[in-house]
Amino acid sequence: MFFVVSILLIIADQIFKIIVSSRIPYGSGIEVIPGFFELVYWKNTGAAWGIFSDGTFYLTIISAVASLVIIALIPKARSLFLKTSLSLILAGAVGNLIDRVRLGYVVDFLSFDIFGYDFPVFNLADMCIVIGCILMIIYVLFIHKENQPLFNNFVFIQKLKVRSKKSSEEEDAGVQ
Repeated sequence: MFFVVSILLIIADQIFKIIVSSRIPYGSGIEVIPGFFELVYWKNTGAAWGIFSDGTFYLTIISAVASLVIIALIPKARSLFLKTSLSLILAGAVGNLIDRVRLGYVVDFLSFDIFGYDFPVFNLADMCIVIGCILMIIYVLFIHKENQPLFNNFVFIQKLKVRSKKSSEEEDAGVQ
């Protein structure tokens, strides 16, 4: 079910981007709420707020790796809340990854002027990433119980825990 949510959000993101890029000339916009909200067509070769400008190659690799890791994590997550947040992050990462691979840049189209601050232009995929991260932070800080693992059955993590436990036992034995 969580992958279905991700796929639907990816499809919606791509549809919006196709509509905007085919109907609004690059660099132009359509004012929806005067002085507050505008639909624009903007090409972003970096990440949020213009960081890593012209870093499409590296951002593509990072997005692809992050997406694969999240795909592996979702079925292992122990909480529906955590699965939901990971699904949102996955949708955003893949939505922007598709743009980077297909176009060499990300199509951004939502522009807000909030109390005189011209907020950086963003898209649905960006919203998915931000909301997913906020939900994950809320989960980790306020809902998750510290003594319970976030994920089930990660052999690699279990091996690290065993090694770590052996190391601390060896250190304790050496100290005495």
